[in-house]
Amino acid sequence: MTVTGQDGAAPDAVLRPNRDLRAGPRVPAQPAPDPPAKADGTRGKPGTSGQKAPAKREKAAAKTRPPRRRRRLRPISPLTLRILAVNVLALGTLMGGLLYLGTYQQWLIGKELESLTTEARIFAGALGEGAIEPSFDEFNEPSSDLSYELARQMVRRLVETTDTRTRLFAPSGELVADSRVLGGPKSMVQIEELPPLRDGNPLSELGIRLYDYAVNAVPEREHLPAYPMESDMRADAFPDVQKALNGEIGNNVWRVARVDGRTDMLLTVAVPIQRYKKVLGAVYISRTGSEIDRAVREFRMDILRLFGGTLGVTVLLSLYLAGTIARPIRRLAEAADAVRTGHGRQATIPDFSRRRDEVGDLSVSLREMTAAIWNRMDAIERFAADVAHEIKNPLTSMRSAVETVQLVKTDEQRQRLLAIIHHDVQRLDRLISDISNASRLDAELSRANTEPVDVGQVLTMLADIHNVPLEHNAALGASTGQEGEAADAAPVRVQVDLPAGANLVVPGLEGRLTQVFQNLLSNALSFSPPGGTVTLRARAFADRVEATVEDQGPGIPEGKLAAIFDRFYSERPKSEAFGKHSGLGLSISKQIIDALQGRIFADNRKGPDGGIQGAVFTVVLPRG
Repeated sequence: MTVTGQDGAAPDAVLRPNRDLRAGPRVPAQPAPDPPAKADGTRGKPGTSGQKAPAKREKAAAKTRPPRRRRRLRPISPLTLRILAVNVLALGTLMGGLLYLGTYQQWLIGKELESLTTEARIFAGALGEGAIEPSFDEFNEPSSDLSYELARQMVRRLVETTDTRTRLFAPSGELVADSRVLGGPKSMVQIEELPPLRDGNPLSELGIRLYDYAVNAVPEREHLPAYPMESDMRADAFPDVQKALNGEIGNNVWRVARVDGRTDMLLTVAVPIQRYKKVLGAVYISRTGSEIDRAVREFRMDILRLFGGTLGVTVLLSLYLAGTIARPIRRLAEAADAVRTGHGRQATIPDFSRRRDEVGDLSVSLREMTAAIWNRMDAIERFAADVAHEIKNPLTSMRSAVETVQLVKTDEQRQRLLAIIHHDVQRLDRLISDISNASRLDAELSRANTEPVDVGQVLTMLADIHNVPLEHNAALGASTGQEGEAADAAPVRVQVDLPAGANLVVPGLEGRLTQVFQNLLSNALSFSPPGGTVTLRARAFADRVEATVEDQGPGIPEGKLAAIFDRFYSERPKSEAFGKHSGLGLSISKQIIDALQGRIFADNRKGPDGGIQGAVFTVVLPRG
């Protein structure tokens, strides 16, 4: 069956009468008529009335269109900054938790208090044995008291090898000995502890100053009690001393204000001096928390060194990661801008398809999208050229007939020319309608949402639409006794072959799929011989549904199996009048099936002898 053909040139049956009737002298073209008058009495110039409205619409659209935002070239990509911020923030949060070291510092303070307690108990035991002065009580019983002079001498000797300050309080709460005071508690000669010597390295000193400033900026010692003034050296000012005078061991951690406004930590322990369960006084030992602060500082410095190295590696890795993401995306964005604003096809999308990640997928998608845009533009250009060519053919024929109609002398020739003009007008109207439908098809398919469509029901419905009138006419002829119909006038029947119980539902557009099968059925009916049969079949597979339309016509010419789906290709049967088809039916069908991610193709049905017994059109639709 020769389904379609190219009607690019006007047929001889149409143009030959024009050539025969135009044998006389050529009549000069008539001047164009005046343009029609407008409602206000003025006349518009030809060709201008159709230009003002688009110009106004373009100006209105330009006013409402948002201004084009130019992409700024930034020295640092915002994506790079985000990656850096996320990685450094996570590392900084971990670093802040490590630098806090609250538990570690409390552990050091506990160990230091245990050490001071042991030292104070040794001092108290030594004083309780070596600084005792025998005496008698009020009942003339032998007793013992603490010799303050001996105690002061022993306190000075005991603390010579330690870095602690030791004080001795009497049971009355009075301070009787102080390791930092020479010559008794009222002496004016006092010993002051000098600050530790620096190592002389300016960078180390600067680092320590910055560290001290940062540590003191955080109020981590505000919860500690303030250490009493040196002028108030009675047991009442020290809760741990009062506890020791009651026979218990007391300790405390104090906050000491420095001259420069910063705060230090002071650890104190008070142990009772007892002899035969009698409290003879209290030993009060204190030591600054400088060693604890130094240990915490060194530990924090080690963490900071580790943090510095880790931060450097994190920044480098973040920059590398951002470079592998942000830089290709920036190149793709710039290339997309060049494609959008360029006037040619010199701009190309960078190829990152070798990357097995999302950036490579984006590159492939953009390249395919750009290729699809260029292909669509080429298709639009070819479509416009084909439309102009196809419209020009009937216009040329009409023009020839109109120019010749004034030269004819007989009514018969005039009627023939008028018939040609009428035929060309109908052909032009049909062609413009089909072109309009084809041009709107893309936009409609892009907006429509697919829904489940039963292919079997569509084929059955089309067969019933064709067969029911035939059966009605056959019944009517039998009732009137007109059964002797000629064999060449026998109608073409349509039969449906569907598997029982098969699932033939696919996602699609019911109206457009019906249009596709209706086009294929009409095409098959037009090429089927009288009394022939057109068979509609459908088969279900796991991933697809295949539907075929088979006829018993002459088949498709060799080499035209793919060309029949081209636009305006129309090669109709010889018995059919020229110009009844625009050649867009199969092209529109292919366009619909392609939009549904399916396939449509044609082939010839061969007989046992190898001869062509008809054409077969196959439609393959995916299930999802």
